[in-house]
Amino acid sequence: MNRTLYSLLLQLALPLILLRLAWRARRAPAYRRRVGERFALGLPALRPGGIWVHAVSVGESIAAAPLIRALQARHPELPITVTCMTPTGSERLCALFGDRVQHCYLPYDLPWAASRFLDRLQPRLAVIMETELWPNHVHQCARRGIPVALANGRLSARSARGYGRFPGLTGPMLAELSWLAVQTAAEAERFRALGARPETVAVTGSIKFDLAVDPELPARAAALRVQWGAADRPVWIAASTHAGEDEIVLAAHRQLLARFPAALLILVPRHPERFDAVFELCRRQGFSTVRRSGGTAVGVRDAVLLGDSMGELQFLYALADCAFVGGSLVPNGGHNLLEPAALGKPVLSGPHLFNFLEIAARLREAGALREAGDATTLATEIARLWADPACACDMGRAALTVLQANRGALEQLLAGLDRLLAQAASPRISGR
Repeated sequence: MNRTLYSLLLQLALPLILLRLAWRARRAPAYRRRVGERFALGLPALRPGGIWVHAVSVGESIAAAPLIRALQARHPELPITVTCMTPTGSERLCALFGDRVQHCYLPYDLPWAASRFLDRLQPRLAVIMETELWPNHVHQCARRGIPVALANGRLSARSARGYGRFPGLTGPMLAELSWLAVQTAAEAERFRALGARPETVAVTGSIKFDLAVDPELPARAAALRVQWGAADRPVWIAASTHAGEDEIVLAAHRQLLARFPAALLILVPRHPERFDAVFELCRRQGFSTVRRSGGTAVGVRDAVLLGDSMGELQFLYALADCAFVGGSLVPNGGHNLLEPAALGKPVLSGPHLFNFLEIAARLREAGALREAGDATTLATEIARLWADPACACDMGRAALTVLQANRGALEQLLAGLDRLLAQAASPRISGR
């Protein structure tokens, strides 16, 4: 498949794309709003000539935040435009930056939509987070002389096999990228094998290690636990859970309650459209449950706090003694293990970590990560940490050590982006 055939098939698939959007809107009404932006129609007022950063959803938005702040500090004269694809990503970006950045949805990867978007924005530099690569957006940038950088790039073996099935599409797209700043040597080799120009690929590490924590966060969390009368209660968090994981987590919590009757679980589903369903699941299973969004204090008889507020995940991690990171009991690939590690928390996960293999390996080798594949093993591991505070403290310190030892990727990334900005000519507007 080449780009022309890909574009034709995407155009023919538009009715199905719209049906899928309508289906998602039934579960998450926010998908009904700003539909025009997905076709580069009705875009907000955008000041042209700056830096465009694309972060597909919540995880990439969080990872991009230090980069965006650093770009603002280094280039205060340039507008920063941040795009995403999901309402949750949009909400997260608005919570993080407000009106300090320009924001809209990234239009679908149709040639005419990509062209209209770039004609409007006219960026000097495009920065794509992780692996959200779209052939027409990349090609339209290349036609205009706009350098495109892949930042914090990652490519699992499974994803590489998927891209490899379409060499006529993948190879030319990767060859049009100006710079690929990737996390590991293995990923660099995968990108080169798929068609990236060798001289454009650099191993810079993961900017997720450069995660910054508000120094007042632990104190605020400790104060809230005192306010709840929960300073001495054993508290754990299961964060970014997916469908199929909540049942396992609740089964583990039931086992923990048999040994630690005062135990409190903070349960944070990954997607807001699941908040109501997970709340009902907790109630159906007999757990006294409080919703964080309701503002009600956790009582001594409450067994579960549902983390259904936006933009508070780091604070909720700070409330807990140990942290389980979801998306890993089901084959979703896991989520960012470094968010709890940055707070010095012992980290637990399931076995499915293919999106974070390198980070997981480093935490595991340092003794900062434990894995569990079922409810009983998860409950056992958490009980061990609660029964042995010294071990939990050692795990937390090891997690912080890993984080601190691997910092520096952000500075390398910024240096590379500065080089691209210095080399970039004013973008030229070409035809479609």
